Amino acid sequence: MSDSWPTSGVDLHLELDPATGRRAGLEQALRAAIQTGRLAPQARLPASRKLAAELGLSRGTVRAAYDQLIAEGYLTARQGSGTAVARLFQHHTDNSAGPHDRISPRPRHDLRPGRPDASAFPTAAWLRSTRRALGSAAADAYTYDDPRGRIELRTALAEYLGRTRGVLARPDLIMITNGYVQALALLSRVLSETGTATIATEDPGVAFHREVIRRNGSAVVPLAVDERGARTDLLGASGFPPVDAVEVTPAHQYPTGQTLDSERRRTLVCWARSSGALIIENDYDGEFRYDRQPVGAIQGTAPDHVAYIGTVSKTLGPALRLGWIVLPRHLLEPLVEAKRHNDHHTETIGQLTLADLIACHAYDRHVRACRLRYQRRRDLLLTRLQAPPGRLPPGFSVHGIAAGLHILISLPAGGPTEQQVLHTAAADGVGVGHLGDRWHAPGDHPQGIIVGYGTPSEHAYPAAVDALAHVLHTTCRTL
Repeated sequence: MSDSWPTSGVDLHLELDPATGRRAGLEQALRAAIQTGRLAPQARLPASRKLAAELGLSRGTVRAAYDQLIAEGYLTARQGSGTAVARLFQHHTDNSAGPHDRISPRPRHDLRPGRPDASAFPTAAWLRSTRRALGSAAADAYTYDDPRGRIELRTALAEYLGRTRGVLARPDLIMITNGYVQALALLSRVLSETGTATIATEDPGVAFHREVIRRNGSAVVPLAVDERGARTDLLGASGFPPVDAVEVTPAHQYPTGQTLDSERRRTLVCWARSSGALIIENDYDGEFRYDRQPVGAIQGTAPDHVAYIGTVSKTLGPALRLGWIVLPRHLLEPLVEAKRHNDHHTETIGQLTLADLIACHAYDRHVRACRLRYQRRRDLLLTRLQAPPGRLPPGFSVHGIAAGLHILISLPAGGPTEQQVLHTAAADGVGVGHLGDRWHAPGDHPQGIIVGYGTPSEHAYPAAVDALAHVLHTTCRTL
């Protein structure tokens, strides 16, 4: 016997074996649902009267089954609270789960890079924009939509990106995506299908982005980075592999923190124009520059040769999964088709809310407030690392302080190594990043620790900085 109870407050499917009898069959079905985790600890069960009516059993049969499982410890029952799965019951887990199936515990002092302060999310402003957006939304907002995204958001972004990032964007050339990774995956797939076989990416850079490009059909070659940013002077030079596109982070290179200097920006644009190649501009945190105006996007100088990608992952939070690509016209239709066959379109409610947030300038206010908050954090971090008692040991140096949400601490050639620092940090509950897994290939590379200052809450941040200084000094003393 198989049935469900869609009106009883619990959405659960049960398989009752008629060969075992009604009461035994119900006990067995409920026991199996709990053991396999389909009924989680503290999950409420239907009242015996409702369950009996849904399954065509007598109320006495259901109550007897409940009583048996209560006696066995599977269920609990309290006056006025009904029957529920026991809090302490643990179902069996699959120990063969891979590493990506388990969530890494968050360190006590979380200074890992690439994360904003989630506690700074503008909840009140987001709720106000959601109410306004839904209050004025047309009926078609709740059905399938244009793969490019809602026109309200594309229009708002065209104005915002032009005003704040120097991007030359028209609403019809903007496509909304589920963050940067989807944008890069769709772009890589289209480039591969249209004959772009090789893409250069910065070295060091983001290993996962390189894998996204490879999995979508293109080869990847390293483009070196130095104190002036990506070595765009190598593109097209003798001895450098021919490439059809290059992915760069010109406003704030990840992970070194360097800004691409003006001469190399011009060299990059000239190379793209002369070769017909594409520049993939990753503007992941371009809003956050502290010592002067943010550097404008390269796209504004060569819109026909740049695919400009941005997101709200650093300004609002990665949980929203909202990003965008400003496309050259010749890539628009292929990208729209790729998006249509990938997930059809990005969810609509968040798009409408973000459009309102931008239009009423609440987004501007939030970004400015975050910029000031992160600047104070950067300043505190530098002060603690440059003055006693937390002053960096001899041979350490700090890079990439002008912008973004992280700094790079270079380690001296004589040690400690990245692994030694990471070992001490883990023992002290401090989470940081390192250069080791950012390089294209293993080798004798410079060593460094990447420190993010966006994640800790305001009250926890000073203690995290002190803990970092302690880690660095402790590691040096143990050499």
